[in-house]
Amino acid sequence: MRKQIYIYYFCLRINRKCMILIADSGSTKTAWCVFDKDTRDVVNTQGINPYQQTEQQITHILHSELGNALPKDTSISHVYFYGAGCTAEKSPVVQRAIRSLIPEAAISVGSDMLGAARSLCGDEAGIVGILGTGANSCFYDGKDIIRNVSPLGFILGDEGSGGYIGKRLVGDCFKGQLTEGIKEMFLEETHETAATIIQKVYREPLPNRFLASLSPFCARHRDEPSIHALLIDCFQQFFIRNIYAYDDINPTLRTVNFVGSIAKVYEEELTEAANSLGYDIGKIIQVPLEGLVKYHERAL
Repeated sequence: MRKQIYIYYFCLRINRKCMILIADSGSTKTAWCVFDKDTRDVVNTQGINPYQQTEQQITHILHSELGNALPKDTSISHVYFYGAGCTAEKSPVVQRAIRSLIPEAAISVGSDMLGAARSLCGDEAGIVGILGTGANSCFYDGKDIIRNVSPLGFILGDEGSGGYIGKRLVGDCFKGQLTEGIKEMFLEETHETAATIIQKVYREPLPNRFLASLSPFCARHRDEPSIHALLIDCFQQFFIRNIYAYDDINPTLRTVNFVGSIAKVYEEELTEAANSLGYDIGKIIQVPLEGLVKYHERAL
């Protein structure tokens, strides 16, 4: 409380506007929103992930890309950073890097999962899922995440994600599990071969992103029965292997809210899969930034 009062009077003394800075960060891109009651500016920088970058690299990104883009004649009173890889162990790395650029601010660093929960649920308890290139989920009590089933990543988990759908698509194509002619159509549209797929999955970096890049084939052919069945099964697996675990916290809470491009694109199939298992779909948003601004603007 003393620090917040100090920051407020510091801004008054030097006649600069106090603003809040929020970040929604992934490994590829970070979206920043700096705002007060009257103005709002969005800045994009490259992605920040403390599991993939050193503190020095993150500091360089902040100073070279964010520092010059922030509005002049302002003082940042609070920074709320939500990002991939921001575990309890790694969050201090990001916090120190931000402090090197904005030393006067109160800085909070949390996971992308917490950002999704606050964006979707605000102060209400709820179940939240992330379905993008990867997948994640949690039970949120209206303030904090109280349970998180480990997504286990691309190889061991990530059910329902773009990477998981792409993996299933490739496997089902080459194992003859899809309607006749789908394999040939898939290879023609993606310009891939069995050899190039094996190369990209087993010998090149970021195979999850490559496989996720194949998932739009399913969106284009979602009315084909075997593709439809594949999608339903992928999303059912997300619920069975992740969401079921939250039933013992509050068995009456059967609505799941989602963030992510896969959830948005496949809303119809996701809803069908959820309903088949006794769940309802609540809000679906592609990115959490706008909801996070609403959540934190109460501090102004």
